[in-house]
Amino acid sequence: MEPSADTHSKPVDIYRDTWVRFLGYANEVGEAFRALVPVGAVWASYGVATTYVTADAIDKGRKAAAAHGERPGKAVCVCVAVVDTFVWQALASVAVPGFTINRVCAASHFLLSRTTRWPLPVRKWTTTAIGLSTIPFIITPIDRSVDLLLDSSLRKLYSEGEKED
Repeated sequence: MEPSADTHSKPVDIYRDTWVRFLGYANEVGEAFRALVPVGAVWASYGVATTYVTADAIDKGRKAAAAHGERPGKAVCVCVAVVDTFVWQALASVAVPGFTINRVCAASHFLLSRTTRWPLPVRKWTTTAIGLSTIPFIITPIDRSVDLLLDSSLRKLYSEGEKED
């Protein structure tokens, strides 16, 4: 299969189109393994995900600055790009999925404790497996929900600012 002409014309976004994207899911993996690893490892996974979010926001700010050139309003354009990316990524890649996986794992561990006589290590590994298997199913609904949330709140501020120009 030959690559189409479109693949060459669209620049690759390292934070969205490559393996680097998976760093944003580090905290979900950390939450899934919470029952098996020290809490410090879970916090470290949040550090990795937050670093990814910050790097993506900086990248989008740089791209906005380059695209805007030297026209007036460059600082506002860059600020909007950075804030929008950071808030979206912080919610969609860190806060909401981390909380979701944490609660799925807590609930599954609780239910396994109440409904089975499995040894604790088996319950912990099962909880981790449930948490990991949940990740692919929550990504799209969370992304769409965060888009809807930002479109109906923060992004309205940006669009109002554009109307005033």
